Amino acid sequence: MELYLVGGAVRDLLLGRVPVELDFAFSAAMADFLAAHPDARPVGKSVRVCLWRGHECMPLRGGSLAADLLARDLTVNAMALDSHGLLHVHPQALADLRARRLRPASPTALSDDPARVFRLARFAACWPDWQVDEEAYAQMRALPAVALAALPAERVGRELRKALAAPLPGRFLETLAEGNALTPWFAELETAAAIPAGPAPWHDSSVLGHTMRIMNLTAGAPLAVWMALCHDLGKIGTAPHLLPHHYGHEQRGAALASNLVQRLRLPALFRKAGALAAAEHMKAGMLPRLRPGTRRDLLWRVHQAGLSAPFWRMVDADSKSQISAEARRQLDALLAVRLPPQWRNKGELSARKLRELHCRTLAEQPVHPAPSA
Repeated sequence: MELYLVGGAVRDLLLGRVPVELDFAFSAAMADFLAAHPDARPVGKSVRVCLWRGHECMPLRGGSLAADLLARDLTVNAMALDSHGLLHVHPQALADLRARRLRPASPTALSDDPARVFRLARFAACWPDWQVDEEAYAQMRALPAVALAALPAERVGRELRKALAAPLPGRFLETLAEGNALTPWFAELETAAAIPAGPAPWHDSSVLGHTMRIMNLTAGAPLAVWMALCHDLGKIGTAPHLLPHHYGHEQRGAALASNLVQRLRLPALFRKAGALAAAEHMKAGMLPRLRPGTRRDLLWRVHQAGLSAPFWRMVDADSKSQISAEARRQLDALLAVRLPPQWRNKGELSARKLRELHCRTLAEQPVHPAPSA
């Protein structure tokens, strides 16, 4: 029985990276592997995967190493290293690795497992200098929406969350849009490429283009990237005769962000963050010009939600200014306010009194205009 190190771990070793996960394949039946490795155990509902010493192991697909390599998702992942250190690769793997090209390993690679569409888009976001091969887009476009709709929501959501942490997260949506694969999981954005983001001089691109740009500007802060994805969702519902203006898109966007979270079964924090970004980003972009009471309520809502850092990072990117610095300064002033003892522990009355003190504090402070980013 031969045991092979397979997939992305081999790719990363050839690229000089430290592999994140080590996956193995073996040239035997599952029963034979389990008999030879008593400390291995089957995992999940699959009859083809087992866990051995913390690593996933499975029999070679197709019964041979050559067939297994052709059955993988991408050529650059179709690699195996045997116990003697000998490298086995897909016929196009090394050329595509040198060219930084994401190419399906076979003509049916994506239809064999449609979840690979989102994995491919995530790779594109993680590796900005890699090119998605036209064959990948052709296979994506050939997939019926029903094939994507049949995927478990958790698999799609998992790839999205990894893409949110990527160096160029907007490329996740860009790749799906190019492959006509936004529907059904990201159906809100299906028409976004044809809708102007807003009037000049504030916008010069589509809603989709603007969304991807803000996602990329917030890279490095996954929750801020998610808020960037959600902040302008409401613009897709703008009546055509109102374009390029998007009156009331904040309220429409909050509901759409919540729907997207529910569809992808994302954590509750994503629902709160997405709705907040959609509902409050316009007002936040005007923070220095807001009245003290309006400023206080906005700063306090964001603070109470525990989302100040990602929210104001997203606002900076969207407003093309450093509003976050002023937001932090004013929030610090609010947090320094202490309710007098006689007004404490009085429920709603205490809350009203605290708000009065907050508003007075902001009214007495000079407002600094936010410098351009």
